[in-house]
Amino acid sequence: MRGALLSEAFVLDHMELVVESSPSTNLVYSNYVYMNEGEYSGLCGSRSRYVVILGRVFTASGLPSDQLKPGRIALSSKQRIFLRVELDKPVLVQPLVVPNDETLLLDSLTVDVGLLQRGRVSDLAEIDCKVLSEEMAQIFNDQVLCLNQPLVHKFRQSLNIQLTVSALTHVPKASSNQESAGPHTDLIENLKRGAGGILVSSTNIIFQKMNDHPIRLTGQAVKKSASKMMDTNFEKLGIGGLNKEFGDIFRRAFVSRILPSDVVKKLGIKHVRGLMLFGAPGCGKTLIARQISKVLQGGETAREPKLVSGPEILNKYVGESEKNIRELFADAEEEQLAAGDDSELHVIIFDEIDAICKKRGKSNDGTGVGDSVVNQLLSKIDGVNSLNNVLLIGMTNRLDMIDPALLRPGRFEVQIEIGLPDEPGRVQILNIHTKSMRDGGCLSPDVDVASLAKDTKNFSGAEIEGLVKSAVSFATNRHINIDDLAKASDLDALIVLRDDFESALEEVHPAFGMQGEEEIKLLFRNGIISYSSIFSHFDQTMRDLATQVQTSPRTPLLSLLVAGPGGCGKTAQVAKLATDAGFPFTKLITADSMIGMGEQQKCSYIAQVFEDSYRSPVSLIIMDDIERLIDYVSIGPRFSNLVLQALLVLINKTPPKENRKLMVIGTTAIPDLLESMGLTQVFNVVLHCPLLTTDEEVETMLAELMKQSRNETDPLKIDPGEMKLISAHCKKPMPVKKLLVVVEMARQGEPVLSYNRFMECLNSIGY
Repeated sequence: MRGALLSEAFVLDHMELVVESSPSTNLVYSNYVYMNEGEYSGLCGSRSRYVVILGRVFTASGLPSDQLKPGRIALSSKQRIFLRVELDKPVLVQPLVVPNDETLLLDSLTVDVGLLQRGRVSDLAEIDCKVLSEEMAQIFNDQVLCLNQPLVHKFRQSLNIQLTVSALTHVPKASSNQESAGPHTDLIENLKRGAGGILVSSTNIIFQKMNDHPIRLTGQAVKKSASKMMDTNFEKLGIGGLNKEFGDIFRRAFVSRILPSDVVKKLGIKHVRGLMLFGAPGCGKTLIARQISKVLQGGETAREPKLVSGPEILNKYVGESEKNIRELFADAEEEQLAAGDDSELHVIIFDEIDAICKKRGKSNDGTGVGDSVVNQLLSKIDGVNSLNNVLLIGMTNRLDMIDPALLRPGRFEVQIEIGLPDEPGRVQILNIHTKSMRDGGCLSPDVDVASLAKDTKNFSGAEIEGLVKSAVSFATNRHINIDDLAKASDLDALIVLRDDFESALEEVHPAFGMQGEEEIKLLFRNGIISYSSIFSHFDQTMRDLATQVQTSPRTPLLSLLVAGPGGCGKTAQVAKLATDAGFPFTKLITADSMIGMGEQQKCSYIAQVFEDSYRSPVSLIIMDDIERLIDYVSIGPRFSNLVLQALLVLINKTPPKENRKLMVIGTTAIPDLLESMGLTQVFNVVLHCPLLTTDEEVETMLAELMKQSRNETDPLKIDPGEMKLISAHCKKPMPVKKLLVVVEMARQGEPVLSYNRFMECLNSIGY
C-alpha cells in the first residue's frame, strides 16, 4: 500500500479546532485540510496523514504559525459545504491510522467535471481527460476520496474546474485483509463498503460532464452506455438462443463506440448509426429491443433509449409526423453541439418501422406523408448535418417493404436476421422459461430440457413460451375441481411433469413446422402397399434422396419430379415420405390453396413459401399437380407464363443462407408437357411412379387389402380362385387408385367379392 501507514500509539486522540477559510488560494487545489504545524505534529505525528472531521476522512498538513494560528483549522468553501459547517465554528478533529489493506485502494473512480465559475467562460472549454487523469493521480495521490466529495482543480494551471466523486469501486481482492483497530473501525469498514477509498496511480478514472456546463471532454477512454452493452449477460435478462446475433450486434454497433475519439479519428471510421433487426414474428426482435433499453437505462452518463412504435409517429395533421421525427433527435443534436465526438450514445428504437418507412412512391393515399417521413429520417441519419452520436435500431417482419435508401451504408447498414433458434438456443430459451418453476420446486425431475429442445424443431421463442404455458395448464388442470371451480385441491403439490409437456407438444405447433400434419396424413389414409420390386425401388429411391438432403453437406438443394398418370398414388407416396422423413418445415402447395388468386398473387404466395423455407435448417416443399398450379388447360393450350417463370426461378434457387437445405418435390400427370415448357429440366431427378402391370402385382394388392381389412366390421373377402381371375383379366396397366375404387364398388352389399361383380364394376366406370 502507498504512503507511510504506521501503527504507533496516539500522542493526542482529538482536538477541537475553529474553522476558518484557506489562507491561500493555491492551498485550495490540494484538497488538504490545514492545521497549525505544531498541532498537526502533536495530533498526527509520523503515524498518519489522515484525520476525521464529522465522520469524513481528509488528508491533513501543517502550516507555520504566521499562516495559521493555533486552535484553527483551514477548510476550503467546498470542504465546508461537504461537511455542512460554518466559519468560526468549532469542529472535533481526530487522527486516523488506515490499516494496510488493499481493499481500501480504488480500482476505478467516476468523476463529474464542471466549471468552477461558469459565468466567466464564453467559449466552450475543452478538457483532455487523459491529461486531467494524470494531474489528478499526481495531486490527489494517496488521498482518501469519499462518495459525493467535491474537489477543486486548476486544469493545466489555467482553468478552474470543480470535480465531484460520483461513483467508485475498490480493488476486488486484497493480498492481505487485516482488521482495522482503534476507535474508527466502523468508519474503515464503511469505506470498504463503498463510501470512499484511497486514490493510487493505478486507479482508472472515468470522467463525465456536469449538466449545463459549457465544457467538452475529449480523450475519454470508455463510453459508459456502450460499455454497459458489452458487459451484459443477456441470458440473465431472459433472452436465449441469440448468441451469434448479439455477437454481430456488439461487433458492428458498439465496439467502435468504446474506443477513444482520437483513436476513431486515426482509423478514419464513422460509427454505425443504424441497425435493422428483421425476421419472422415471435423470434425475439421486440424482446431484444426491450432488454437493450433496460440495459442502457440507469447510470448517470447513459442516455435513456427512446422506444417508439412506428405507427405512433404518424399524425393526421400536416407536418406533425415529420416534427415527431425531429423531436426524437433533438437531445442528440444538443449534446453533439456541446460535446462533439465525445457525446454519449443516444439510442432510438423503432418497433414496426415498416409502418413509416415504406418504399417511396408506392403509396396511393395522395398525401405523401409516408414519403416525407422517410425523407425526414434520412436527413437526420445521413444528411448534411448528420449526427454521429445516435444509434437507430429498427425492427420489422417485412424487410422487403423498407425503402432501399434506408438500408445502404451510413444508414441502417447493419441488417441482422433474428431467425428461428437452433437446438442449443432452444435449450437456453426453455431454461429461461422454466427457471421459476425449477427454483420453486414445481418442475418434475423427469423433464429433460435437452430432449424437449430436440422435439421443438422450428419453434420460435414465443412458441416455446406458449409450449411452457400449455404444459403448466395441463398440470394445473389436475388440481381443479370441475364441479366447483372455486375450489382448487392441493396447489402446494403442483408439479409440471414430462407428460404435461408431451400433451403440450400435441397442442402447440410451430408456424414454420409441418403444414397441417393431419391434412397431409389424410392424403394416404388407406396406407401404402408395396406391391412389387419396382415399386419398392421407387419408394427407396425417394427416401434415399430425402436422406441425402438431410445429411449431405454438399447437397443444399435437391429437386424431384414424380410423374405418372392420375390415380397412380404419386401424391399419397410423397405425403407418406413427408411424414416419415421428419423435415422440420414441410409445406404443401396445391391448386385449391390458390383458388381466386390472380397471377401476381399466386407468384407472391409461392415466393413466400420458399422464403419461409429458408428460415428452417432443413425444409421440404411439395407442389402437387404442377400443371394445375400454372393454370394449364389443353384447349388452346393455355397456361400462366408468369407463374411458370416464378417456378423456373424458385425451384432452381439454392437457399441463400449457409447451413440451410431445401428439398422440392413436384408431381405431374403430363411430364411431356412440362418438358416442352422447360420445367422438367430444373428438377435434379425425375422418377416415374409405377402402375400395376402384372397379374402378380394385382394379386399382391388384393391380398394386402384383405389383410388390412381384417379388423373392420365388414372385412374384404375374396376366394383365391376369384382373385386369380380378377388378376388375370383386369385391364393392365392399371393405376392403384383405380383398383381401389373398383374393389370398393364391387364389395358393396356383397359378402364375398366375385370376379363377375368386379368386372361389371370395371366396365361401369369405362375402364
